[in-house]
Amino acid sequence: MRYLEGMNDRQREAVLATDGPLSVLAGAGSGKTRVLTTRIYHLIRTGVPTEHILAVTFTNKAAREMRERLAAQLGEGAPLPLIATFHGLGRVLLEEYGSAIGTPRYFSIFDRGDSERVVKNALKEIGVDPKEVPPRAILARISKAKGEGLTAEGFHERHAHEGFRARLTNDVWTRYDRTLAREKAFDFDDLIALPVRLLEEHADVRAAVEERFHYIHVDEYQDTNELQGRLVNLLAAKHRNIFVVGDIDQTIYTWRGATIDNLLSFDRTYPDAKTIILEHNYRSSGTIVSVANTIIAHNKNRKEKRSVTDNPPGEPITLYAATGAEQEASWVAKEAKKAIAQGAALEDIAILFRTNFQSRALEEALLQEGVPYRLLGTRFFERKEVKDVLAWIRLALLPSREADRMRAVQAPPRGIGKVTLGKLVAGERRALRAGERAKVEAFEAIVAALAEAAESATPSTFVRLVIDKSGLEHAFAGGGEDDHERLENVHELATLATRYDAVAGHEGIAAFLADAALASDQDELDRTPDARGVTLMTVHAAKGLEFDTVFVTGMEEGLFPHEGMGDDENRDEEEERRLFYVAVTRAKRQLVLTFARVRRIYGADYLQEPSSFLHDIDAAHVRYAQTEEEPTVYL
Repeated sequence: MRYLEGMNDRQREAVLATDGPLSVLAGAGSGKTRVLTTRIYHLIRTGVPTEHILAVTFTNKAAREMRERLAAQLGEGAPLPLIATFHGLGRVLLEEYGSAIGTPRYFSIFDRGDSERVVKNALKEIGVDPKEVPPRAILARISKAKGEGLTAEGFHERHAHEGFRARLTNDVWTRYDRTLAREKAFDFDDLIALPVRLLEEHADVRAAVEERFHYIHVDEYQDTNELQGRLVNLLAAKHRNIFVVGDIDQTIYTWRGATIDNLLSFDRTYPDAKTIILEHNYRSSGTIVSVANTIIAHNKNRKEKRSVTDNPPGEPITLYAATGAEQEASWVAKEAKKAIAQGAALEDIAILFRTNFQSRALEEALLQEGVPYRLLGTRFFERKEVKDVLAWIRLALLPSREADRMRAVQAPPRGIGKVTLGKLVAGERRALRAGERAKVEAFEAIVAALAEAAESATPSTFVRLVIDKSGLEHAFAGGGEDDHERLENVHELATLATRYDAVAGHEGIAAFLADAALASDQDELDRTPDARGVTLMTVHAAKGLEFDTVFVTGMEEGLFPHEGMGDDENRDEEEERRLFYVAVTRAKRQLVLTFARVRRIYGADYLQEPSSFLHDIDAAHVRYAQTEEEPTVYL
């Protein structure tokens, strides 16, 4: 078995233990992705049909990387098992079996922007100013409740007595569900909740799915919520060949419903489960591994695990104290520039921050120093011109979608104003003047032609057709520099669609739309692999990534750990420390921690104390960066 060469004893044990429930507690940099893909390859090599194997991840990027690794091992053209995100799996289950609960074969997926828009409109209908009650806050409560398995009715029964905000959430939720039904759409949470309902209420469907998937693999199991845990257990109920990989020390999403209990209680759910701990860190230097161990050891709610490494100690941790945020950003930019001049690759450097507002000063400093960078969080699929094309595509697949019709008819503008649109929505077509009717009929003819083309075209061909027939190509081509950039972006959408050309017609186009709706920050790295620059991102967005050099900025009490996380009485008190552990373990060779003594937040200057997390680092592992001023550093 040459594919086992280079693995340590515990990695090989995890690959070869193919039957029954197994949990792998994998520390940072322990090679868990290799273990996961090699195990799947081993199953296939020993005769398990690919259609009986399922692997579930949390990001499109992770799923793509796993598919690419397996494809390289199996050879060109070999069939692959289903490897999908939780939401991607939910889409497959609803498309193939959802008729049992009345879901359409083809449906749209609301991204967060779509959902916030509907919630905002619902608040206005009720007479509540969205500025007073943020739609995002209401949507977050709905999302968390859905993650707990509640419906709008169940939420009302459990929370109606709690006051105005709970009653408002329930009222908005009811209107929100009506809009989803009218638009034949599901949101992210429905893609988990509905498959769970489907499997729990329909024994025939559950039997079919159990017979389909004999071996279940789940990555990042510590980040699953209650409902995702139920879905996994339903899938594994018959054959019980469930393989979960996780690290309690990297649980950083409890604020959006993830529960550490799924991993902590795995042994109780499966009393015969085997547990394998991967402690060997292949990524980071000895110093970084030692510091990370010390940091996370302060947490109590965890399974005991201590990483080890054969890597040399390497450089000490660098600590820099700046006068203010601008000085901190300037110093970081200069250090990055210096590293690049000494031979470091741009893509091997990351600058992390706890909250998004910190990025402004860092971006300005990098621009000042002439250091190329890419900021994760400005998502390609959220650009207006991209969303316009996606609206046209969805409308062609489902011409009854009113929200997409309203967007498409104005992209580009074609002389159909709000009054005309209002008459159409109200069903008053006869009230249209001749000129208005002609414009509407011309628009509808384009939609009809595209709908016909969608029956057989490959996704990339169809996207190019939409860009042309909609008029967007002509509109952007005749504009200025900004319009030319917009045209490049919509052309890039057609390029991305080629990934789905293996399946033509509605099915391939629907798969493309689904992945577009489910795209995450990390997908930007895959979308532009040739774009070179230092990477700026939040610590949350950095999960699962690694870089030679990592700067962690804003190491100040109240910022990291973030004081804003203390409002929820149900909050996991240890989560901020786990988040810091994630930040530290992104670094392979060099870790740099910075803080400012004064930081301007919302227009006011605040004296800042160094983060309490810095006290956990042994001073023997720290090197203090030289400054022009007399340093005052507290540990």
